[in-house]
Formats: sequence, structure tokens, C-alpha cells
Amino acid sequence: MTTIAFLGLGIMGSPMACHLAAAGHDVVGYNRTPEKAAPLVSAGGRAAKSVTEAVRGADVVALMLPDSPDVSEVLTGEGGVFATAAPGTLIVDFSTIRPDVAAKLAAQAEEKDLHLLDAPVSGGEAGAADATLSIMIGGAKEAVEAVRPLLDVVGKTVVHVGPAGAGQTVKAANQLIVAGNIALMAEALVFLEAHGADLPAAVEVLGGGLAGSAVLNQKAQKMLDREFAPGFRIDLHHKDLGIVTAAAREAGTALPVGALVAQLMTAARSAGLGGLDHSALYRTIANLGGIS
Repeated sequence: MTTIAFLGLGIMGSPMACHLAAAGHDVVGYNRTPEKAAPLVSAGGRAAKSVTEAVRGADVVALMLPDSPDVSEVLTGEGGVFATAAPGTLIVDFSTIRPDVAAKLAAQAEEKDLHLLDAPVSGGEAGAADATLSIMIGGAKEAVEAVRPLLDVVGKTVVHVGPAGAGQTVKAANQLIVAGNIALMAEALVFLEAHGADLPAAVEVLGGGLAGSAVLNQKAQKMLDREFAPGFRIDLHHKDLGIVTAAAREAGTALPVGALVAQLMTAARSAGLGGLDHSALYRTIANLGGIS
């Protein structure tokens, strides 16, 4: 049994923490909204009232937080992980943040004899609930192997992709592909509807061919039903595409399609759709196509 402090019990973090508790580990969860710790407690875990309380005595600290500033504050702030964790503690950041920030925080962790891995995930709410996430890990190989048994509890595809920050770079590429898929799928449905096609039948046959994808399987029905309860919010995908475009600029790399999709995501957010699932990008593209 490993004692795990899990910081961030939202849509993704809560089921992940619950899986770890169900696997027999001692999981101590903390969330700024205390009520969100209830599922973890029901699964056999414990709730802490602060980051300090959760981290004290933990063998492993896991984070699932919204953005780079949140991760930096929880790690480096007063009473945070770096100030509380015992030397040798493994820290696994499942959040999606900027690659340069991940690398900088990993270097700071090493100065304190702590070992930080950036381990962003893909698979959305369904992947977290089913423990089938893809996990892309940046950091020292020895630390990755030490924590792999825990990663295998919450993920199906667990891959070490390089040094600190590499996990976040791969996640940025993942988010670029997913956003592009969502945008083109929305355009395809607008096109089909404009021609009076049988949309469910069209989605079925498209899913069986080269156009099929995990994105189509998970998001097409939401678009058909116009039901966009959040699994992964537009606000977060907008943030992720900002990471992609900034990192591309720093590398001197042109991402013309990605830049267009980023602008569409910005338009959706500006239209007040930020709290909806990223499949609600359909609404913005449908409006452009004259379909309500």
C-alpha cells in the first residue's frame, strides 16, 4: 500500500483518485471545493483540509489542476508541496500545463531532493472513469519506473516520452489533433445537414471507415443531440491551444491549421460557450454555416 496525496478532485481527478483507493492504496485527497472529496471518501479514501495536510506523510503526490499558475502555486506556494513533502517524494503532475513551466518546476523539485514527473493524460472523462487513459510522461526514467504501478491503475497506455517537459509537449500535440478532429467533424455534420442527409446513418458509416476516430465515437452523438454537458470544457481546450501556439512560436514552427482551430475555439469561448464540452465547438461552426 502506498500513501498518495491527490490534489485536485474535479471531473478527471476524482475518478482517478477513486481508482487508486479501490486498488488498496491510502489516498488522501484535497480540493478547494471540499464537497468534491465525497466520492473519494466513499471509495475508501480520506479528505484533507489543506495541501499541507494531504501531502504530509505521503509517498507520492499526484496533481490534476487546471493550468500552469495553479500547479506552480500548489507546488511552490506557502504550505505547498515543495515545502511539505519529505525528501525523495515522487510527484506526478497529471495536469496539462506549458512544457517550459513543467521543466522549470522539475528542476526546482530536484534542488529539494524531490522527483517531479509531468504526466498529462488523454481520454477525457470517460477515460478517467474507465481507467483507460493514455499517459505521456516526461522525467527521469528511474522515477517513471518507480511510479508505473500506480499509473497502470488509472491508465491503459502509459509511455515515457522523454525528459522533463516532454510529456507536456506530447500532450500539446494531442490537443492539437483532438481540436482539429472536433472542428472537421462539426463541419462534416453541417455539410451533411445542409444536404438533408440522414445524420445518424452518416455517422455510423463514417465511423467504420478511415474517417473513424475516438473523437467521432465519443463526440458525434453529443453534436447530433445538441447536448454539451462538459466532459472536457471549451475553456480548458482554449487554454491548451494557447500552449500549442505559444510553444510553436518559440520553436519557430508554423501550425496554420492549428492556428485556425485555435481561433475557432476562441470564438466559441467569446460566445459564452466556455463552460460547455469542447464538442460545443459545433455551435460556432454551425452558426458560420447558417445552421442553428
